Amino acid sequence: MATATELKEMPLQSVLAALDAAPDGLTTTQAADRLARYGPNEIEEKLRSALLTFLGYFWGPIAWMIEAALILSILVKHWSDAVIIGVLLAMNGVVAFAEEHQATNAIEALKSRLATSARVRRDGSWVEIPVRELVPGDVIRVRLGDVVPADAKILEDVQAQVDQSALTGESLPVTRGQGEDLYSGAVVAQGETDAVVYATGTNSFFGRTTELVSEAGTTSHFQQAVMRIGHYLIVIAVVLVAITVVVSIIRGNPVLSVLEFALVVTIASVPVALPAVLSVTMAVGARHLAKRQAVVSHLPAVEELGGIDVLCSDKTGTLTQNKLAVAETWTPGGSDEDGLIGAAALASRSEDRDPIDLAVLAAAGSRVPTDRVTGFQPFDPVSKRTEARIDGASPYRVTKGAPQVIEKLCGSDSATAGVREVVERFAARGYRSLGVARADGDEDGDWRLLGVLALADPPREDSADTIAAARELGLTVKMVTGDQVAIGRQVAGQVGLGDDIVDAETLDGASGEAGSDVDEAFADEVEVADGFAQVFPEHKYRIVKALQARGHIVGMTGDGVNDAPALKQADAGIAVAGATDAARAAADVVLLSAGLSVIVEAIRQAREIFARMTSYATYRIAETIRVLFVITLAILVMNFFPVTAAMIVLLAVLNDGAILSIAYDHIHGSSRPAAWDMRRVLTVATAIGVMGVLETFLLFVLADQAFHVDRTMIRTLIYLKLSVSGHLTIFVTRSRGPFWTRPGPAPILLGAVIGTQAIATLIAVYGLLMSPLGWGWAAVVWGYALFWFLIEDRVKLWTYAWLDRRRDSASPAARVAA
Repeated sequence: MATATELKEMPLQSVLAALDAAPDGLTTTQAADRLARYGPNEIEEKLRSALLTFLGYFWGPIAWMIEAALILSILVKHWSDAVIIGVLLAMNGVVAFAEEHQATNAIEALKSRLATSARVRRDGSWVEIPVRELVPGDVIRVRLGDVVPADAKILEDVQAQVDQSALTGESLPVTRGQGEDLYSGAVVAQGETDAVVYATGTNSFFGRTTELVSEAGTTSHFQQAVMRIGHYLIVIAVVLVAITVVVSIIRGNPVLSVLEFALVVTIASVPVALPAVLSVTMAVGARHLAKRQAVVSHLPAVEELGGIDVLCSDKTGTLTQNKLAVAETWTPGGSDEDGLIGAAALASRSEDRDPIDLAVLAAAGSRVPTDRVTGFQPFDPVSKRTEARIDGASPYRVTKGAPQVIEKLCGSDSATAGVREVVERFAARGYRSLGVARADGDEDGDWRLLGVLALADPPREDSADTIAAARELGLTVKMVTGDQVAIGRQVAGQVGLGDDIVDAETLDGASGEAGSDVDEAFADEVEVADGFAQVFPEHKYRIVKALQARGHIVGMTGDGVNDAPALKQADAGIAVAGATDAARAAADVVLLSAGLSVIVEAIRQAREIFARMTSYATYRIAETIRVLFVITLAILVMNFFPVTAAMIVLLAVLNDGAILSIAYDHIHGSSRPAAWDMRRVLTVATAIGVMGVLETFLLFVLADQAFHVDRTMIRTLIYLKLSVSGHLTIFVTRSRGPFWTRPGPAPILLGAVIGTQAIATLIAVYGLLMSPLGWGWAAVVWGYALFWFLIEDRVKLWTYAWLDRRRDSASPAARVAA
């Protein structure tokens, strides 16, 4: 049998022949055979075990390092270390699992929109069956308000109005006649018809959308950054452990002490709290965003939101109000606008909730005549107009409807000569035209043309300002809509976008099939276009993938089922206020208030959150390098363990515990899209870390060689130095400028640092789990650390200046790549 795509393009009689179907429907036997062949008319949901999902958070470079430290601590029977490391490991997994599973399942939300039962003709009789039992060739009946249960072609010579805005993004119901398509998931807005089913389940238009949702998805840049940090530290740790183990064996050190060393170095190399601190920073940021009406359902999206440089915005309901309004009027000589609007309002009825009637009544306001309506003929697809009988000073009739119908009705009126030109002019600007006429008398009066109304879905009041603000943040905004090119171009002009609106159908030749590699010509056209019209779900999905293939971090806004695949594929999928369940489930961020202005504020907030994450990552890498190399140098040069495993764990717990407060720090976000420049982060962190190694090892040498301090006390000395300098480093990394750059640190961060360092100092002075140091040496360590803190800040500034010079001297292509 032909594919669903081929059947869609065939005329009705060819479809009936290909399906071996007839207007009388199938027999029960035929239906059973086809159900076995094609499967049920439902969307299969692939569920992943919650246990496997949870265990997945314990797999990866950082997790492996923590797990290795846990195993080693058990082998050498350091039970307290093992408990602390185990708790931190479990906490990372539990926090990540809980945060990642707040979103509703996207496919389940898509399924909930489908009909549950259908009227179908079997064995010559109409019966009600579950939708899942529909098969290609079935004849179904759909009526006003029904959700179409499968893709079908209309059998009867009728005109039905179908609302498929949630599927295709078209802002108005479309008219469908004999042989034309009804998509599963669309809603019948007017009329009743029989239709023959030609595609079910995942072969239907709706099903293909859910397949795209299943295939869509990207690895977040946050996850990539954590993996790169993990790989970088693993390489350093493996090399240092290998060198020192070989040296220890050559020196004849006992195996147990070598194993203990390996434990200390492994614990030192593991940024135990890195995932947790970054997750907490994003979670706190997400709560701030929620206060600004942007709810985050996927934590890494906080970081992605700050990094997007291309924002693909749905038009209907996002840039526009998703409701019709009278945009313009035209009246022939001898008529006036008030008379035109008033007559159109009399030919409208609010209780029908028809969008055109509501738009006309809203435009009329107080201009509606007080004359009594004695009869009303509602719109029907055959006559294509409404008509009202009015009892005024003398009886008269008014009508409104399709311009060509009104023009024909007013055939004797010379004013109709200009109607077609007006309609074409309105159409070129994306307006939908509505003719209005009046006839005096009850029955026999001639119709007289009053004019033409231009209807449009007007932009939101804040859309133009929002787009301007987005550009100030370095974002390129592209409009993506299911409406016609003319409508898209008109709205784009009103909100300040460019006029290069491309018909998505022209992209098909270059784009390939959904899921295929992106064609270069397709990517070129997508990158330069200002927007896209007549877009289907697979177009949106491929547009996002094409932009991502060009290195862009893509944000996608939307509200309908048709947006779900692209929302999930985008780096930051944003479901706007009033979005369908499917769109909200597929999105990373759900907006609770109308308009795009909240997106601009959310992006600003996200960039501040990103800056906090970058400063913490730089701090954590620098500190890991400091501790690792100090331990390694002490063992290689002095054959001495400068810190114990317990000291390392204390450093991790106290310092990273306090640094959780960085999530609340005062910090300026970037004015450009934020992105993980790992080369920059690692270079700055390494420069600060190496500086920390030199200053700490110098203190060790001075205490050992110049002041002949007892070696057990030296361990305490080094512990306090690493603790104090570690927390001072966060004030170095929290800004690109000098450490005193405004805004200053948040009180909670300052309080956490002072509090934990007071505890660390007391532990060192009075010797908890280590030799007591005394207040004199503690004061020396503090003074020494503060002096080198100032030097580290200068090293940071020199490193950034060097990196900037290198970037500026690079070729333009290299700068873009960077």
